[in-house]
Amino acid sequence: MLKFIKQNMDTISGIEIYPIISLLIFFFFFVGLYLWTFTYRKEKITELSHIPFENENEIENLKK
Repeated sequence: MLKFIKQNMDTISGIEIYPIISLLIFFFFFVGLYLWTFTYRKEKITELSHIPFENENEIENLKK
């Protein structure tokens, strides 16, 4: 089965750019995710981490 796919891929001109584009998209996505994670404010992370422990009344009081 793989040889049939490989044979079809060899006949398509310009197809060798797609793996490079896929790798670049993958790489830049995770570099961006890494930068976003480490530049996020510590206060916001702490606030978000306490959400599961709060009840509805406390959440409504914080919004007011």
